[in-house]
Amino acid sequence: MATLRPGRGRPERSRGAITRRAAIKTLVATGVGAVGGTGIYGFAYGRHELEVTRATVPVSGLAEPLRGLRIGLITDIHRSRWVSHDDVAHAVASLMAERPDLIVLGGDYVTWGDSDYVAAASDALAPLSAPLGVFAILGNHDNDHDMPPALAQHGIQVLRDARTRLTPRGAPLDLIGIRFWTRRPADIARLARGAAATSILLAHDPRRLAEAAGVGIPLVLSGHTHGGQVVLPVIGAVAAQKFPIVAGLGVREQSTIFVSRGVGTIYLPVRVNCPPEVAVLTLAPRA
Repeated sequence: MATLRPGRGRPERSRGAITRRAAIKTLVATGVGAVGGTGIYGFAYGRHELEVTRATVPVSGLAEPLRGLRIGLITDIHRSRWVSHDDVAHAVASLMAERPDLIVLGGDYVTWGDSDYVAAASDALAPLSAPLGVFAILGNHDNDHDMPPALAQHGIQVLRDARTRLTPRGAPLDLIGIRFWTRRPADIARLARGAAATSILLAHDPRRLAEAAGVGIPLVLSGHTHGGQVVLPVIGAVAAQKFPIVAGLGVREQSTIFVSRGVGTIYLPVRVNCPPEVAVLTLAPRA
């Protein structure tokens, strides 16, 4: 029971009682500790725990000979002081072990156009090879002048608002690669005009799904979101909520999209509930 202290009109609580202020301090301390611990784990381990994602991707109007074609996707390596050569080399080796028919690179090879890492990024990607070739687009962090030649010297073809045709198993397959800043529907429609029925839009930003659906491109491959990089329970990927698809498969009208979580990190070298990935996508007809 509370007792009155001499000379004061306020009751004194017994020593064992827990005040509201103490309870709040305890909760705050616990929360900070949990966040701090999660951040430490995300820095020390989470950003290095690469996964190989294998997914079957439904494609509208897929030519029958292309059923089962396997595409390797690696994106957002962000080679920097925080993303080492070993991080990228592990991703490259993991993808090569899957032996895809075709490899696509989705952009953001460095961070903020840092020229100090352009050669390092391209060198780390040099071991990539596939029977149908290795193709790349640029992301918003890539310099349009120094990154393409750095990749090209390793046999990687960069598509900058360009289309190229492959004929795997005798069937036409068009790759349409756009720059990050190419977003006007008319520009994308121009690139898609006359494309094969089975065509793939390589767009760093998954928001280009809207334009792809508008001109009937059946498949889009993207990155850029990092899957949110930090995915919180209940709340989800706060940093990536503006995107139609944060990670994995999505559909709009007759167009399918796959968005990769990528390899590297941006802003903070941390991943929480969102491991880095390389993806192997197997094409299948869409019902």
